[in-house]
Amino acid sequence: MLLADLLCAILVAGTAIALPLCANYVTRYLLTLSDTPQAFGEILLIGAAMLAILVVQSVAIFFVDYQGHVMGARIEAAVRQELFEHCQKLSFSFHDTQRTGQLMSRITNDSLWLGELFHHGPEDLSIAVLKYGGAMVVLFYIDPPLAGIILLLTPLAIAYALHFNRRMNRALDASKQQIAAVNERVEDALAGIRVVQSFANEAREKERFADLNQGFLRSRADGYRSEAWFSVGTETFAQLITILVIIVGAIRILTAELTVADLLTFLLCVAVLVDPVRRLANFVRLWQEGYTGFVRAMEILEIAPDITDRPGARPLSVPYGEIAFSEVTFGYADEGASVLDNVSLTIAPGEFVALVGPSGVGKSTLCALISRFYDIQSGVIRIDGVDLRDVTLASLRRHIGIVQQDVYLFAGTIAENLRYGRPDATDAEVVAAARAANAHDFIMALPNGYDTDIGQRGVKLSGGQRQRLTIARVFLKDPAILIFDEATSALDNESERAVQRALLSLAKGRTTLVIAHRLSTVRHADRILVLTGDGIVEHGTHEDLMAHDGVYANLHRVQASM
Repeated sequence: MLLADLLCAILVAGTAIALPLCANYVTRYLLTLSDTPQAFGEILLIGAAMLAILVVQSVAIFFVDYQGHVMGARIEAAVRQELFEHCQKLSFSFHDTQRTGQLMSRITNDSLWLGELFHHGPEDLSIAVLKYGGAMVVLFYIDPPLAGIILLLTPLAIAYALHFNRRMNRALDASKQQIAAVNERVEDALAGIRVVQSFANEAREKERFADLNQGFLRSRADGYRSEAWFSVGTETFAQLITILVIIVGAIRILTAELTVADLLTFLLCVAVLVDPVRRLANFVRLWQEGYTGFVRAMEILEIAPDITDRPGARPLSVPYGEIAFSEVTFGYADEGASVLDNVSLTIAPGEFVALVGPSGVGKSTLCALISRFYDIQSGVIRIDGVDLRDVTLASLRRHIGIVQQDVYLFAGTIAENLRYGRPDATDAEVVAAARAANAHDFIMALPNGYDTDIGQRGVKLSGGQRQRLTIARVFLKDPAILIFDEATSALDNESERAVQRALLSLAKGRTTLVIAHRLSTVRHADRILVLTGDGIVEHGTHEDLMAHDGVYANLHRVQASM
């Protein structure tokens, strides 16, 4: 496609030069035959040739504008797809430090400029060089002194165009940064609209958005000012050259050094010369925009995923569910200190284990390590005696069901959200999972039942309803290992009891790890682990730990008194 695009670009440039030459031929030779019978036929013949050239030019321009743009769009789509897929591979540690609005800007806007460069860059450069070179060859052939004057003035026009082009690009780069900030503000304000309105902060959000929006407007105004100077300069250059050719050409006609036919050809070629200057400046602009987009895209693509399959990693077969931590140490890179230090524990297959303790001691982190959302710094975690790093990520996560404290539902219907982990699940299986999570009754009360659209992040549902749907989604996945991270925190007492019953039923025969601040949630666990800043300090059943009268018993008394 690129070769075909360049071939058509050559045709565009060649036909642009051919038309002035035909005009020169008509005025120089055919008009001298005005008294002869064959003059009329020859004029019609050359006119037909010019029309044929025009047809070729039109077809070439159409191909360049249509198929060339399609080629650029394909490249843009491919780059955007690669960026999106790469972001999907990057671990939690990457996304923990990135702003979603900035990533969106790189995936959408930067790939757009890359596509524009790949389309317009080669053809603009080819057409500019061929048009300018061809026109100057014709001009020097007709009248070298006048062509030399035009050649001397061209660098000034190019320097002027490049100067204001650079200013346009600086403004454009500022606009990119500003629109990314605007996107980020919009996403933040609209995603958190309930918090905004609950604090009556609409006016504050309006002011913050207005500041960013005005910054974007100023950057665009700077760009448009430079663009105006650029347009004025190129138009003025064309008119100055035209005036120069007319005046100097007229003088040379009077001195019999130039003919009227040559002057007409000069004027037509001058019109051709303006386009290469514009295209060259446009190429520089596209190069700067596209290169900036390329650099920003490559900054993401060159970040190697830190959680990957080891060479030779094999799929994990359906596990029995034994989980073993052996002297595991882990800390977040940006925090320095270790969150877990030399932790060892073993969870038997099918065991129901609860993890309790103060906030910030690493309970959620410990669960995240089981799914390899982060890699440990030392030690080893095994499932059924196999190091997690020796099995493929996809197979590992396929056998683990997680309900996190941060509830997330996708835009779409309830059925689509429930099937997220099992797209091939039958309607009966979807309903069974919803019943198990105590969600079926409220779903059927909605206008369209399981086909009800729940909006972005499930905004049309209450917090408890959203949480029950996420639990049902994991039930439908039917994993061998279950992890519940504060899975009932947003439920009322009645719903919590119903989900606890469903959870106990689902946990039979499965390894289950539950993180809970509400100690009533974990009373029926086979074993309760108490995690503090010093590691696992207590473990046992509810009755054993209450009798021990240690950290767990103290936490229980504090909650009972609230």
